[in-house]
Amino acid sequence: MLFIQSIQIPVHAENQAEDIYEERMALYKQVESVTNIPWYFLAAVDQYERNVRQSRRDLPKAEGITGIYFKPEEWVGLLNPKLDDENPETIQFFEGIGFDGDGDGKASVHSDEDVVHAFANFLLKYGTDQDNLKIGLWDYYQRDKAVGIIVGKAQLYKHFGRLNLEEHAFPVPIGTHYSYRDTWGSARGWGGRRMHEGTDIFADYGLPVRATSYGIIEMKGWNKFGGWRIGIRDINNNYHYFAHLSGFSKDLKLGQIVEPGMVIGGVGSSGYGPPGTSGKFPPHLHYGMYKDNGYTEWSYDPYPHLKLWERQERAK
Repeated sequence: MLFIQSIQIPVHAENQAEDIYEERMALYKQVESVTNIPWYFLAAVDQYERNVRQSRRDLPKAEGITGIYFKPEEWVGLLNPKLDDENPETIQFFEGIGFDGDGDGKASVHSDEDVVHAFANFLLKYGTDQDNLKIGLWDYYQRDKAVGIIVGKAQLYKHFGRLNLEEHAFPVPIGTHYSYRDTWGSARGWGGRRMHEGTDIFADYGLPVRATSYGIIEMKGWNKFGGWRIGIRDINNNYHYFAHLSGFSKDLKLGQIVEPGMVIGGVGSSGYGPPGTSGKFPPHLHYGMYKDNGYTEWSYDPYPHLKLWERQERAK
């Protein structure tokens, strides 16, 4: 009962969250008007960095409404002896990335406007079209996966025209016949000894499987263990993995944008063999979640999220 009360408390919290989205959007569009860097690319970089900082212990948590992080020496210049320097002239002299974006005479790493302007100015050296922005992102991050994730986020923001893309759906329709329990981390013998990186949702063969989030299809095809499977990257650097499908929805393709509740395939029993192998186990959906932290990606337990999304849909 205490838990139910805790999730009912923040009616104002939702309004507070919406206010933050509005503030961020206003900032992105203000910087876009000055630099011509599309707002959705600025939003994508900011969201990527915010998610990275939330998932790592070696980086400070974001203090303001934005999440982009610069190391002190990167902000003020590598040879600058003053790591807390906020003077735009000396920062420029030492070739630091710091910039006075709000016009207060200081280039402060604690100012959201200064930080977003600074990153936009870095990208501006490469151009404002997507191909050149991708080159700029690679030059900054030196990681193909980071560039791909950011570009995907930019596509999502551009497509939906808003920042709040946090809604989720349970992977199979509520009210249908299914069952599941927390099996993440348990041992698996088929295909070699390994841990189970997901939750199995047992259901009727062919029951619709739905996207659980706003995202982009990163992977679609056959795997000898997972059978017919789909991978979707969401706005929070999470990768959602759907395996053992009976097949895919018509015209579903790589790079496609999806939203919560969109049917992407059906529950099946495919896998553990060459393409087309099926029926070696009861029909079920293997659902996994993976987090990217800017360096690597790891599996984590999807069960608490599934229970939450199930409750939220039932409440509707």
